[in-house]
Amino acid sequence: MSRTFNRCSVWMVDHPLLVTLFILLLSGIAMLGYTMPEQVRDWFKPAPPQQVQQGPAAPPKKQERPPDVDPISLTDADTILVIDSNQFFTTDGVKALRAIVEEIEALDYVKSVFWLDDIPNLNIFGLREPLVPNERASQKRLDAAREKTINHPLVGGQLLSVDGKTLLLMIKFDWLYVLDDEACTTGLKEVAKKVTAEYPDVKFSFMTTGRVPIYLTAVRTHNANKVKYQVIGYGMILLMAIILFRGISAVIIVALAPMFGVFLTMGIIQFFDFQDNPFNDVVLPVLLSLVGLTDGVHLMVQIRKHRASGLSGRDAARRGIQEVGLACFLTSVTTAIGFGSLSLAHHDTVREFGYSCVIGVLLTFIAVVTVIPLACRTWLGRSIHKGYGKGIIDRHLGRISVIIDLVLKKTKLISSLGISLTAVLILISLTLRPDERRANMLPEGSEAASALNHMDQAMGGLEHSRVRVYWNDQIASDSPEVLIAISEVDDLLNQESLIGHPISIRNILAALPGDGPPEERMSMMDLLPPPLKRAFYTPEYRQAEVSFHVQDLGIAKYGPTFTRIEEGLNAIAAQHPQFRFELTGSAVWRWRNLYQIVVDLAASLGSAAIIILIVLAIAFRSLRLGLISIIPNMFPLAVTGAFLVFTGQALEIVSVCAFTVCLGIAVDDTIHFLTRFREEQLLVDSDEEAIRRAFTGVGTALIMTTVILVAGFSTVVFSDMRDQRIFAIMSGLTIASALFGDLVFLPALLAQYAKRSQVPAMEESEAAIDQPAEETLVRD
Repeated sequence: MSRTFNRCSVWMVDHPLLVTLFILLLSGIAMLGYTMPEQVRDWFKPAPPQQVQQGPAAPPKKQERPPDVDPISLTDADTILVIDSNQFFTTDGVKALRAIVEEIEALDYVKSVFWLDDIPNLNIFGLREPLVPNERASQKRLDAAREKTINHPLVGGQLLSVDGKTLLLMIKFDWLYVLDDEACTTGLKEVAKKVTAEYPDVKFSFMTTGRVPIYLTAVRTHNANKVKYQVIGYGMILLMAIILFRGISAVIIVALAPMFGVFLTMGIIQFFDFQDNPFNDVVLPVLLSLVGLTDGVHLMVQIRKHRASGLSGRDAARRGIQEVGLACFLTSVTTAIGFGSLSLAHHDTVREFGYSCVIGVLLTFIAVVTVIPLACRTWLGRSIHKGYGKGIIDRHLGRISVIIDLVLKKTKLISSLGISLTAVLILISLTLRPDERRANMLPEGSEAASALNHMDQAMGGLEHSRVRVYWNDQIASDSPEVLIAISEVDDLLNQESLIGHPISIRNILAALPGDGPPEERMSMMDLLPPPLKRAFYTPEYRQAEVSFHVQDLGIAKYGPTFTRIEEGLNAIAAQHPQFRFELTGSAVWRWRNLYQIVVDLAASLGSAAIIILIVLAIAFRSLRLGLISIIPNMFPLAVTGAFLVFTGQALEIVSVCAFTVCLGIAVDDTIHFLTRFREEQLLVDSDEEAIRRAFTGVGTALIMTTVILVAGFSTVVFSDMRDQRIFAIMSGLTIASALFGDLVFLPALLAQYAKRSQVPAMEESEAAIDQPAEETLVRD
């Protein structure tokens, strides 16, 4: 494998014209992805099957049509205008509210506004009796209206908080007339503030929430961070590279490769329609830049060393790529395996991110092994050796060589410490529990995040879930047993403190005058306005529902609550065998699939670790080396997992991505160390000497890449998006601890457990294939 790779790499260095044409070909393909991806995708779409003309189709079966009634919905809104005040039921407050609603409804892009005045009457005579009196009402009447409104089943805890200080306007848009995003959020608030200014004694405060503001906030912040942190990250990487290399031409050449890799990747993934993935927009370019920079630094360190020794640009490039090219190839393969394991996840975003990472890593490797040797043969490569040996790491590497001396003196102690410490940290990491919050996708301190928190406090949560009640045809839809079953579900939900304001047809019937057993109350169903009755009760489908609020406390906190509810529903179903009860809703779905995060992480890490172990065992022709590599690769992941436990974090989708990505990056340093160790074993008789020379040979590049990677990820730590911060912190911590594992634990493990293989005598090492005779004199 090494001999074949060396010959291919030397061929690329010796044929710059063909390599240039190959680079131009890849660039052209990427440009197609940027400019016309849809046309290229159409080439690979199968032709639609031809319809075979058959005999006349049977007429469709006539089905019972439900009444043409638009039921009331307390959740169907594009944007919710949240108004806070204690003056809703004052003369000026009523005037201001109605004026705000009137002005918002007058906007051409607003389809409807649903609020207190739209609540149907709840009296048996159907008389018009608005909840909010007109502005001429006395304060005494307004105070009475306040109490009545709060106690109304469709209002209290639904459109008005139980303390009467938070009121909701449910706004729907006519999307044909929406011209910009701001109109759906700040535009509404500006209209409301302008109207309120006409009533100086009224103090209203406004926020917007709902699906549209939450989505717009996430997208807006995502797009801003995409540019901001890429610029900052790349700038930090460039600065650190200049400081460490002490030569601008070397930095330019090293930077060209990952830049070209990112350019190719972001163009080609558009053929697969992956470009709108949030991880691909922000994380993928920085990630590929760091991965490409890692391999580029290793390659450039070797090329600079040989240029400083007097070799030409061509010969230095040949020698450098022979020495580290195979290691770079193995790191790219193992990194791609780590990223590719994300394809086993059940979340579409995670799977697409995994596919994109695999494509990007392979393209970035191609960019590294083509662009850097080619550039070293141009005028840029004439001065890459300037500053060699004068960098901070080069000048002080001798001081840290004391580490390897200490490690080799205490191999048994340090190797045992590495194994036991890794095992303990893994056990701690296993205590991580999955969780998910909607606010995590929003920047902290944003209005959307604040509104979510406010809705939790004032209304029992923004998100709704429900219990659906079904009955078979043996039960008449107007049977009292229907109301009995619904009432038992309602009582069950009211027992749970985290369940906010359950509402059903039972609550609406209870608001009608009088009381009595279900037989009598059920007969009053026909007295309800059809839009109100059908909001929670659809007799033609033999279905009813009980809706309730869910707070954004972390869906794991609702686990015991939902479990008790399901157990209670099973008990109710046992008492009513003709009924079926289903707990459903987005929050319930997320709770049911929460454990899938753990399954995805185990599948991703497990499959990646096994495949990487096999690849390393085959590449180094030693199962023992493959097993030894487990500790330095698992140690950084265990450190990061324990950090999450100690800081009270949960296991989330972003954690699954970060853990798998970190495994792919962490294994890179191990491969470079093991590759150099195997090469040195061919030249020296002592394993300890081979370990020492491997340490000094790759130490500079390992430390340099770690500093650059950590500096790159550290810029994202200041992001206002929590998911991006978590990803950056996990990545930086993993990479830093991977360096410790590879420079401390790995040498001790090699000295303690790696047995010298029987290396066949060779006239020259594999690294010297097709080299000029004078090059063999240059060796550490």
